[in-house]
Amino acid sequence: MAEHSVIDTRDGYLSAVERIAAGDGPVAVDAERASGFRYSQRAYLIQVFRRGSGTFLFDPPAVGRFDELNEAIHDDEWVLHAATQDLTCLREVGLDPSIVFDTELAARLLGMPRVGLGTVVEELLGIHLAKEHSAADWSTRPLPEPWLDYAALDVELLPDLRDAIAALLEEAGKLDIARQEFADELVRDLVPVRAEPWRRLSGIHSIRGLRNLAVARELWLSRDALARELDIAPGRLVPDASLTAAAKAMPDSKRALAAMREFTGRASRTELDRWWAAIEAGRTTDDLPVLRGNGDSLPPPRAWADRNPEADARLKAARTALTAVSEERAIPLENLLTPETLRRVAWTPPAEITPETVGEALAAHGARPWQVAATAQVIAQAFVESTQSRDEGSEPVS
Repeated sequence: MAEHSVIDTRDGYLSAVERIAAGDGPVAVDAERASGFRYSQRAYLIQVFRRGSGTFLFDPPAVGRFDELNEAIHDDEWVLHAATQDLTCLREVGLDPSIVFDTELAARLLGMPRVGLGTVVEELLGIHLAKEHSAADWSTRPLPEPWLDYAALDVELLPDLRDAIAALLEEAGKLDIARQEFADELVRDLVPVRAEPWRRLSGIHSIRGLRNLAVARELWLSRDALARELDIAPGRLVPDASLTAAAKAMPDSKRALAAMREFTGRASRTELDRWWAAIEAGRTTDDLPVLRGNGDSLPPPRAWADRNPEADARLKAARTALTAVSEERAIPLENLLTPETLRRVAWTPPAEITPETVGEALAAHGARPWQVAATAQVIAQAFVESTQSRDEGSEPVS
């Protein structure tokens, strides 16, 4: 196996850009972050491979912006595996493709049961790809040679994998579907802004009482600020379970907080003043949170039968009908149509239910043309039949 070195100078980077620009065919791109170790989701290694050019491993913090590389390959097809995971951190450094081929998404559209890179490569190329470094701390410097070998192989196989998958898509009549899905990835909002991000706290559903919820909020916000300042993953400072336990227990003093066995983590004692200040803020604030988050989120489907039985009937009928379409087309149900889109149309259907009006509603919620064509008529029919069934069931017995 060839030895790989990291490009960490502007001169080395500019030289690599020239070589990549002179290569042939699509450009394979991958990025490694330090998720679970760092607060930021920035790229700590960017890998590029192109036939006729070779493999290049870049150190983004050292290189800085990648505008020259983006200009050189912007109009070429970029091959990524699970593109939505990498596009945000690539865009942060100036890498923003105009055309992508997502091998992970394509594998889903082909109905492959497992779509991880290692599994797909082994099945389609017959090569075993070890994934033992996928969860490593890529902010480590210097990066160990085995990690670099792993990172290089990730992109070196992507062009061959792309060709194999494209042939299968063509054979299955799904190439146009895939192109629509790839194009959607490029315009999708990959970093949605949450109005109340603290509600992502694990276990928050088990917290009872507005005052306890206020304490949970203040603890989460305080931890988030410290994690951002130190660029450390929040859970490595104090885990979610500890914040939830403190919000439930409502300790009445700093000493009582320190005595809690459930309050653990590397910063649980070194930053005790911070956590106690957050608890006091939550205990005394007049700005109490509401029990449920803001926004236009729908009730969970399990509550529909009581809150909107007509919508519940529509949703269940449409799910059953779409499951049959999913199996017939060998496309996973969530790729055939996102569950959120179906729920929204079932909750608030068009005034007059026809394939055309349902199709318009689906498109308004982001469904692609192929999804509308595959599902609108089936959903419309399911909606109508569910209404008829309810009407027949409610008729008085003579």
